[in-house]
Amino acid sequence: MNKYPFDFDPKESFVQQASDWIADVFYERLPEAGFELRDEQIYMAFQLERAYSEKQTTFAEAGVGTGKTFVYLLYAINYARYTRKPAIIACADESLIEQLVKPEGDIAKLARYLDLTIDARLGKSMDQYICLNKLEDARGGFTDTEIYRDMHAALPDFVHNPGTMQAFYPYGNRKDYPNLTDDQWKAVGWDVFQDCLVCSRRHRCGQTLSREHYRKAADIIICSHDFYMEHVWTYEARKREGQLPLLPEHSSVVFDEGHLLETAAQKALTYKLKHNVFESIITRLLQGEIRETLAVTIDEAIEQSEQLFRLLDAGSRSVAASDRREVIMSERLLKEVTRFGAVLAAIEEELVFESGMFTIDAYQLTIVEEHIEMLQLALNLFKKPNGLITWIEEEQDGITLVIMPKLVKEILEERVFSKHMPIVFSSATMSVNNSFDYIADSLGIQKALSFSVASPYDYESQMSAAVAPLSSQADKLKLALRRLQQSEGRALILFPSKEELQQFKTDIAAIPDYAAFRFLFEGTAEISHLIETFQRDEASVLCAVTLWEGLDIPGPSLSHVLMWSLPFPPHDPVFTAKRRDAEHPFETVDMPHMLLRLKQGVGRLIRGREDTGMITIIGQELADARVMEQVERILPGGVKPLTLSVE
Repeated sequence: MNKYPFDFDPKESFVQQASDWIADVFYERLPEAGFELRDEQIYMAFQLERAYSEKQTTFAEAGVGTGKTFVYLLYAINYARYTRKPAIIACADESLIEQLVKPEGDIAKLARYLDLTIDARLGKSMDQYICLNKLEDARGGFTDTEIYRDMHAALPDFVHNPGTMQAFYPYGNRKDYPNLTDDQWKAVGWDVFQDCLVCSRRHRCGQTLSREHYRKAADIIICSHDFYMEHVWTYEARKREGQLPLLPEHSSVVFDEGHLLETAAQKALTYKLKHNVFESIITRLLQGEIRETLAVTIDEAIEQSEQLFRLLDAGSRSVAASDRREVIMSERLLKEVTRFGAVLAAIEEELVFESGMFTIDAYQLTIVEEHIEMLQLALNLFKKPNGLITWIEEEQDGITLVIMPKLVKEILEERVFSKHMPIVFSSATMSVNNSFDYIADSLGIQKALSFSVASPYDYESQMSAAVAPLSSQADKLKLALRRLQQSEGRALILFPSKEELQQFKTDIAAIPDYAAFRFLFEGTAEISHLIETFQRDEASVLCAVTLWEGLDIPGPSLSHVLMWSLPFPPHDPVFTAKRRDAEHPFETVDMPHMLLRLKQGVGRLIRGREDTGMITIIGQELADARVMEQVERILPGGVKPLTLSVE
């Protein structure tokens, strides 16, 4: 265990002593090392002192350039050492994690300039690791087989030869394969349908090895929001199954870009059902000498599952600008769901009798029982369709039914915010019209501290902004080209959806003038690799869907942020359900979501006092005076947008 970086007196308040040392760091140590003394940073430090002292949830809204990461890291590290439990830093996505831990990142800077040894380890999401079974299938497939064969050949010896297992080291991380496209990675990366409990390779799996490594962190474990929520939802089930929870007991949690936590919570609480997965698991029961009545019921369940998924496939419709298909609720669908649940209940009754006869392998029986229990929990949500959000995802091997409870705040309140523990939400944008009610209500937070700290930058002189109320794709392409020529590339283009990014990519291929720029498209390589390439190639243009938040590239490489359209939420099942429940959906659902995202996008431009650049916001909704007024309000003080046209 690392010692405190100050002389600790056990007779005095630990948080007060830590706070005094942190004040010295910002007033003296960092300025001596060449860092700027920032009043905003010191104000935030004193605000967090109360959060850690009273073990409360806190909304810490601090503008770009306030140095908020240094503040929460210093409190989290010291409190971890005091409690002897690591702190959790949960980031919105994997690219933000990489930026926090990169060699020139904030953790490395604190360690260097404060002469600290900081034990910070990554707890990456499961889907960031190779699944050895999927890799085996992919290298024997029909697409990109040479790539997958090379990946297989480069695996550590202990993966193929258990006799060398003492040579363990982490491997198989998505970042280790930077040139793979997202689609290529999807063919070999872990997914929710992998049955890890019965996998013979689980003790040689890169995901398992990484877990053994990060659990031993003394100071900080850095993970994604998704991974933290997965830990919360699976905590009891994993303990029941004799497994360790995904994360160890911890002292505090920081949710970086905390305004995105609700999405991660919903994702973690989602059930995914697939017919071929159900069939492969339920037929395990047929391997033993079972009674005929159970065998007949299993056949009936498989037939009923096929019938249900055929109906879902036929009775769903596509959603514009979304890869999700909407499920159309009907009396027939609800009947088929009820029938499937009844057959599963019959199997459960049969298994009670069968387990006493010991004809089925106990481990296999447990796996089947757990899967049926999960199915029943998911299907029971259909009994209250008003509290349900569901959709269809189409895969190469068939459709997936996705089922999500509409409200997660009750569960969050019980399992996260009721704990007597410091929880910090950190972001430059969490309030809407100077209120934190929108985020607090969506997450079920009844009581919280809050504060806002403005950015220290002179936006009026560092940033210019322009808006363009355009609707046609041709006009948008003309304007975007003109603006890219003005900035000489060096631009980040943000899209609200993958579909819009793909359409842009297709359209510019037919316009010769666009060939003057090097475009980097999200999805064509591992995201942190793309970001590094963009930063290194100063005149390049990065096109992304997920980089509205967190991207930190100071200097001329990012001199222009262009929003291809206003980031209103999509018309997919999740937001459709929110709109149905709102009295004034445009004002209470669409606008707050769009404005928060837009503020984040604007915040990508100016990352240092020497930065200058331009913002371009395109959107047909800007022709509406109400929307235009709100957009102007979220721009930094002193920045007045020009209105552009294609004439």
